[in-house]
Amino acid sequence: MTNSAQHTSENPRGGNGLETVRETIRRGAVFILLIALVVGFSLAQPAFININNLMSILQAVSVVAIIGAGVTVTLAIGGFDLSVGAVAASSVMAASYAMIVLGLNAYQTVPLVLAFGALVGFANAFLIVKLKVPDLLATLSSMFLLTGLQLIPTAGRSISVGLILPDGTTATGKYDPAFLTIGRSSLFGTIPFSVLMMLLVALILFVLTERTRLGRLLYATGGNEVATRLAGANVNRIKTFAYVLSGTLAALGGIIVAARVGRGDVSSGASLLMDSVAASLIGFAVLGLRRPNVLGTLIGAVFVGVLLNGLTMLNAPYYTQDFIKGAVLVGALALTYGIGRTQN
Repeated sequence: MTNSAQHTSENPRGGNGLETVRETIRRGAVFILLIALVVGFSLAQPAFININNLMSILQAVSVVAIIGAGVTVTLAIGGFDLSVGAVAASSVMAASYAMIVLGLNAYQTVPLVLAFGALVGFANAFLIVKLKVPDLLATLSSMFLLTGLQLIPTAGRSISVGLILPDGTTATGKYDPAFLTIGRSSLFGTIPFSVLMMLLVALILFVLTERTRLGRLLYATGGNEVATRLAGANVNRIKTFAYVLSGTLAALGGIIVAARVGRGDVSSGASLLMDSVAASLIGFAVLGLRRPNVLGTLIGAVFVGVLLNGLTMLNAPYYTQDFIKGAVLVGALALTYGIGRTQN
């Protein structure tokens, strides 16, 4: 056999081996970085790996994961919901107002706030589907509207027991203990209830998006809306469903925040939009799927939570944390999209 023949027979094997390594790195990039973070933080600060701290991380990211799951559904249809942070923040205020000012109990407040989130999602869908306003502009407008609207009933004050209303009277209501259990209770004294809710939402949406006809239609709409419509699917209903679901999940996130902190803080939703979007985008890199997916969003939320918790335990300056979070996000996406591309 000549040298040229030997090279011809060996190169494909070598090339295939290299491609296998690249594909493995691409598909596992987020997991590799996540493991590296956990090991690094554990070595630098042994208390990081403590079970209570790990549960604290999951509890902290539960709201981000739930809201991010809604964002993921809108990304699947080729849209984007920028109003989720404002919906969550408004839901915190709405839940607090309902109990402290209106005197409602948990069983009245929770459905009311979820209905509020669904209504905002429906309004977004109306702007996008019926009025043909671009997704980003429609949801951005809703974000500004809600950010201002939540401040009006209390004249910009946070809501807590004994709130002085704009007319000079004092609110006489209080938080329902049953409501507070949503954000403060735990299973067996170890697993926070909010973490269980996060896992339940993730499981339901994973089955919905990955194992049902509706899920296939969601991705089909995002991939080629015209073809999906010509195939007989009602694209307008699919889009409406996505935005209503996103608004409802954002409201659920707000309920959990309100139940955890026990007050309606006007700044409670400040970082929820960016963190939920970051989780959704990191989700693109999970298993190299390169598309929005609920499992990836859950992993992305945990990824962000581990990173921020570790930086906090290491006393990293707060003003560097967003930069580091962005750098790691860029790294995860670069590994996913940059490795394994077609070689010339």
